Amino acid sequence: MNADMKWLDNPEIFRVNQLDAHSDHNYYISYEDIKKKENHLQQSLNGQWEFNFSKNVMSRPEKFYEDNFDASNFDKIMVPGHIELAGYDKIRYINTMYPWEGKEYHRGAYSMEGTGDEAGMFSEAEYNPVGSYIKKFDLDQQLCGKRIRICFEGVEEAMYVWLNGQFVGYAEDSFTPSEFDLTPFIKEKENVLAVQVHKMSTAAFLEDQDFFRFFGIFRNVTLKAVPDVHMEDVWFQPVLNKNNKSGKISVIMKVSTQKEQKVNARFILRDREGVKLVEASTLLEKNNGELIGTIETNVENIKLWDNHNPYLYHAYVELTTLNNELLEVIPYDIGFRRIEIIDKVMYLNGERLIITGVNRHEWNPKTGRCIGMEEMNADMDCLLRNNINAVRTCHYPDQIPWYYLCDEAGIYMMAETNLESHGTFQKLGAIEPSCSVPCSIPQWKEVVLDRARNNFETFKNHTSVLFWSLGNESYAGDNIEAMNDFFKEKKDGRLVHYESSFYNRAYEDTISDIETRMYAKPKEVEEYLNNNPKKPYILCEFMHDMGNSMGGLGDYMKLIDKYEMYQGGFIWDFIDQAILVKDHVTGKEVLRYGGDFDDRPSDYEFSGNGIVFADRKEKPAMQEVRYYYGLYR
Repeated sequence: MNADMKWLDNPEIFRVNQLDAHSDHNYYISYEDIKKKENHLQQSLNGQWEFNFSKNVMSRPEKFYEDNFDASNFDKIMVPGHIELAGYDKIRYINTMYPWEGKEYHRGAYSMEGTGDEAGMFSEAEYNPVGSYIKKFDLDQQLCGKRIRICFEGVEEAMYVWLNGQFVGYAEDSFTPSEFDLTPFIKEKENVLAVQVHKMSTAAFLEDQDFFRFFGIFRNVTLKAVPDVHMEDVWFQPVLNKNNKSGKISVIMKVSTQKEQKVNARFILRDREGVKLVEASTLLEKNNGELIGTIETNVENIKLWDNHNPYLYHAYVELTTLNNELLEVIPYDIGFRRIEIIDKVMYLNGERLIITGVNRHEWNPKTGRCIGMEEMNADMDCLLRNNINAVRTCHYPDQIPWYYLCDEAGIYMMAETNLESHGTFQKLGAIEPSCSVPCSIPQWKEVVLDRARNNFETFKNHTSVLFWSLGNESYAGDNIEAMNDFFKEKKDGRLVHYESSFYNRAYEDTISDIETRMYAKPKEVEEYLNNNPKKPYILCEFMHDMGNSMGGLGDYMKLIDKYEMYQGGFIWDFIDQAILVKDHVTGKEVLRYGGDFDDRPSDYEFSGNGIVFADRKEKPAMQEVRYYYGLYR
């Protein structure tokens, strides 16, 4: 198969040769490696890459992936990172409108009568920047002779991949891992990896989030060696009984093997101190070229997981031969908790759930959405000292380590799917869905289901995830309903959240377990709760903290005591989106917001809504948050 630039125009082509989404587990070949926190099966490709910037598809270096290509005129760029912050293209912040508004006329394919497939919309656009990356590498010795995969943890927005002149695959979902098998093409020495990233494709209609519009390889790139016997996917399903003391756990496994052999799976559960509590085994069975199996076992004297005491057990799955030779071991920390709705009220472990949450973008004022553990740890410390107990991953999946931090800290997560298309139905403040996508358009169904699947499969084992969110501000229709059905069919005990069915009440009974609103006034909240409410109520966005805000928080918090069905919300938002630049007049570093980069259209300082500044200094408004949220610890 050859790469085709026309894929950029087609909403029905969003992944080519990409491996199926799977659990985010780590895997090791020995317990010793786990103890040392060493994984000899991985090789980072982060660092300096060769790079070329082009204004559009037509002007890109078309054959740059070939072995004999002369890249002497390419620049150097650091990966991970945003192309704009490396000095290419224009830095632009915009909320609802699409970047092409006022310059080019685009409507989503099939969204209006007569639009058709919109061939050439992005592949032939005058402005659709392209970043062409080249990375030359040798395989680390410990990876040689094994199956090799490459994992791009985040690439915005559409990506083509080649290795040693051969086309590998294509991917679009910017904020979930894209993984490809390199085994047929890789060599031990002198590999040439070529990646071409396009700023816009049909995915742009689905990634209209309120943020700076960047593109490029902005998260880690890693080579992964796969053992001959390998856990492809594992799903831990802990269930807490109503007595809050006993429960059970199911472990569902998919395993690949290089040759036909019998493989045993052993599950071990240990407490925080390492004492073994449970052990159970099963012989895996053949199924369509892979091995599958399920282990179920009871657990007694359970210690609960919640915000006050986020108790995690140490789970291990060993893959062994019938002679008990260890082939691979998977560690994972899991907790027992129960989220449910009883009489239209949400309960966690039998106690009424109160959300004192924030919406959180990933942000660093120097590197944009390219962040690391330093920022994540700082954010977690800030949440905990200010009585914040929940985070909505607005409006895309976060980096994988953040979910582990939330598990450990007892932060309740609303795990949001990478979907926002408000520019297709919100026009100058009015709701006008005549060209909305994905809506009920058949050609857009599979792409949004794929994004839901990526979200679920990657993060399904995280105890902190109480809610799956279908996305943000994407109206409502059959395709959003299908996403809701996908999550409900998993029967994992979590609740499903979606706000925009508020704009299309025809779907209020089939989308979202929760009545959820943005920026409803306290009086409007009461109006819903006093008129035969159908569902528990939260505000997925409230207390928009732009400028000198947060003064009315107490009025909302009083509703928690007045109405059982009102269960809190998520402040908009955690951190300002601003970029640190050197002022040409004073020579000092200053924070610049939307519009400060001659970016038009722009929504200007609307990028600054945080309860902390972009440099993570707390705003005065945080005092209000800490006080009122602290009343509901």
